[in-house]
This record gives sequence, structure tokens and C-alpha cells, in this order.
Amino acid sequence: MDQIKQVSKWLSRHLRHPSNLLHPDSGGWVSIRDLLYVAPEWINRGVLQLAVDGNDKQRFTIQEDRIRANQGHTIPVDLGLVAVVPPEVLYHGTYHEAVRSIECQGLRKMKRHHVHLASEVGTAVTVGLRSGTPVVFRVFAGMMHRNGIIFYQSVNGVWLVDFVHPSYLKRMT
Repeated sequence: MDQIKQVSKWLSRHLRHPSNLLHPDSGGWVSIRDLLYVAPEWINRGVLQLAVDGNDKQRFTIQEDRIRANQGHTIPVDLGLVAVVPPEVLYHGTYHEAVRSIECQGLRKMKRHHVHLASEVGTAVTVGLRSGTPVVFRVFAGMMHRNGIIFYQSVNGVWLVDFVHPSYLKRMT
């Protein structure tokens, strides 16, 4: 596994989920000094910056001397998201074992703060590939929005919503 991916996994584990090592503030921020103090010795400031800049999904943001995950938290955080109008169609990538549940119960956020949606099919396919053969759902986001469902978009372009009812979904693959 390459170094950027290793750093990304370590950051995800400690910035997005409960951790005994790091304790993000209410906005999800952690000081880089504190992070580097508890990080494995092979993670230094330069490696950290390379991992953040080189992350294909731009999962993290560095702002001055702080860092945070852009979405995907299972810990309480207020990312300061503002409601936005989504495009007519968004996409959600998953794996075959989840299809039956999604078709019956919709897309649920589970332990995360939001359901994650993509604006491009390719991104959804990549997400679905993590667990085998991908399955992509078309999400009728424009219709959801017109029906009063609130959407957000994280700084790295991931679309976020609390729940997607099965009536707003259509399996593509």
C-alpha cells in the first residue's frame, strides 16, 4: 500500500471516528501539532501535506495549523454545511450484497452523519469497487429537493443528504 493511502487510512480512522489519540473540536478540527505528536513516526508534516494534497478524493482539509476530515464522520461534528440546490441526478455506488436492502429501505446514513452521493457515475463506480463488483443507483435529487429534502455539498464535492427513500432511486447496473 502506498504511503499516501496509509496516511489517509490513519487520518480517516482518527479524524472521522472515535479515537483515543485525537479529540477533534466541535467543527472536527485538530491541531497538526497534536496530530503529529500521536501519529506513527513515519508521518511527519511533509508526508501529511503530501497525503492531503495527493488524496484522490480530497478527504481532508488543512487550514493554517489545523486539519479535519471533510465528511464521513461517526463522531459529532458541525462542518458548517449550508443547504444547496442539487443537480437533477446524483449517483450512489455500492456492492451487490447491499442492493436488496437499499431497494427496500432506501439509502440510510447508518453511523455517519449523511448519505454520500456523487455527481458523476465514475465516482460512484469507484466507491462501489471497494467491496467487489460495483452497483450504481441513480438518485433523483432534483425531485427530492422539490419535495423539501435538504442537500449539502462538502468542500470536496461530495453531495450529502440525510436519507434517500427507495422511490427516488433507480438501479443502473
